[in-house]
Amino acid sequence: MAALIVAALAQVGDRIAWLAAILADRYRKPFVVVTMAALALAAAGAIAATFGALLAPKLTPEAKQLFLAIALILLGTGVVGRIKAPDRLTGWRLGAMATSFLGLFILAFGDGIQFVVLALAARTTMPWLAVIGATAGSLVPIAAAAILGERDWLALPLVTARRIISILFLVSGLGLALSATGLI
Repeated sequence: MAALIVAALAQVGDRIAWLAAILADRYRKPFVVVTMAALALAAAGAIAATFGALLAPKLTPEAKQLFLAIALILLGTGVVGRIKAPDRLTGWRLGAMATSFLGLFILAFGDGIQFVVLALAARTTMPWLAVIGATAGSLVPIAAAAILGERDWLALPLVTARRIISILFLVSGLGLALSATGLI
């Protein structure tokens, strides 16, 4: 559930959703783009969760909580403000499925959500749940962007939403960090 909520909030106005809108407009196949986004996000999340599961035995419960706090704080600092437009992938001639999968995977793999998935996977005995939650949560704004299209997606108050979301992540991360260090 934590991965679902964090991912859904973090993807609001993010480059992945923006690229999904661009590709849905270009190919006029929003459901193909959303399907490829799901596969790309699941693949990137699986890589992060695998590393989280490998890291888990080496961390104390407090270290795991501090790791998640740092991930949320970093995500909060990355979410604030305007974002740089994603590469439109105009030179890619791979078709709707391959372009969507590869382009969205590249953006997802370097996204802050993957750090949160890694941290959440390190905290549980079922790391695959972090992948499922993050993928499902991310798909909510990505599907909305793909269905709306680029023009309508960018007309939404994304900057304001991202600032509010940034504050939520920063406060949550700070609270977890203070708790993990025993300060509260």
